[in-house]
Amino acid sequence: MQRTKQQALMFLLGAVLVGGVLGFSAERVLDRDRRPGDPRRTMYEDLSLTAAQQQQMDSLLDAINCQRKAVLKTVQPQLDSLRAHARREMDAVLTAEQRALIEQRRKDDEARHARGRRRTVCP
Repeated sequence: MQRTKQQALMFLLGAVLVGGVLGFSAERVLDRDRRPGDPRRTMYEDLSLTAAQQQQMDSLLDAINCQRKAVLKTVQPQLDSLRAHARREMDAVLTAEQRALIEQRRKDDEARHARGRRRTVCP
């Protein structure tokens, strides 16, 4: 029973990782004209929010991010372990050239996400 759950989790994580890589690639190809910068600011501009609304939204989103961080903190080591295992499994299927390409995509994706993350200070 435990082995079946582990296999299901590994399959799910693998699917998420592959989906992320494919989504990242598709986004780069199909969405070249998207405005770079802060996603919140882009959303605020698209919605034409007032300064007061933006401040309220910032407070709400920061609170949600703090709650999300607290929840993820309890399972993050498990998620990291699953991700590492899935990457090893996927890398074993790829050629050396393909591994180099996917590793570069992983680095690009991480850098893009790091630039886009807001630094929310949680209590």
